Amino acid sequence: MSKGTLSGKTVIVTGSTSGIGQGVAHAFARVGANIVLNGFGDAAQIEKDRLAIEKDFGVKAIYNAADMTKPEQIDAMVAEAESTFGAVDIIVNNAGIQHVDNIEDFPSAKWDAVIAINLSSAFHLTHAVLGGMKQRKWGRVINIASAHGLVASKGKSAYVSAKHGIVGLTKVTALETAEFGVTANAICPGWVLTPLVQKQIDDRAKQNGTSPAEEKLKLVSEKQPTKEFVTVEEIGALAVFLAGDDARSITGTSISIDGGWTAQ
Repeated sequence: MSKGTLSGKTVIVTGSTSGIGQGVAHAFARVGANIVLNGFGDAAQIEKDRLAIEKDFGVKAIYNAADMTKPEQIDAMVAEAESTFGAVDIIVNNAGIQHVDNIEDFPSAKWDAVIAINLSSAFHLTHAVLGGMKQRKWGRVINIASAHGLVASKGKSAYVSAKHGIVGLTKVTALETAEFGVTANAICPGWVLTPLVQKQIDDRAKQNGTSPAEEKLKLVSEKQPTKEFVTVEEIGALAVFLAGDDARSITGTSISIDGGWTAQ
């Protein structure tokens, strides 16, 4: 997509201080959108990335440290974005955490945290912006689900439940906004080599007494016929496409970008 189509639009990307969210934020900045970064991490590194976005892409970027488990902080982030830019045009619900355990061993607190960040936060942010989008007759809700929003894996009851929930929330959002120039879609990535996935690889290597390189290939080969990780750049490009005018009739869908994972 050429720069200018989304120029001047405002995008909130949750969980955008690293990984997929950071890649998506950069993709939108590249086509001229102003960015609201959100997430945890080293303050100096976050500020470095924010400044780099402004310098490299010629847009304005702000950072808001809203805790995505707290609806009042999500509302405050939206209010800051609206005060700074005038409106929120696009949201990308990306923030996520993971915990792996069999159901009988899964700590209740971990279940609650995964559901709160991976699912409830998407509802609260959508709730905060949707009225304005409908009033302006334009908006884009892009939810980063997962292959696990379509299929399951052992040990990931909370994550799979949350991501299936995201797919359902996407469909309802699409139906409720269908006549208002607003679209809602879910992107379902397969394995992406994010810090979250790298930690799983390192944990597996430690547990199995193998090298991270061995576990990396084994992990991606278990699910993805391509035996290659999906890149954050590919996900960013898909998100930008879904926000553009060429995708105005695409709504309520779940789009797999998973190296063939869910084709099996």
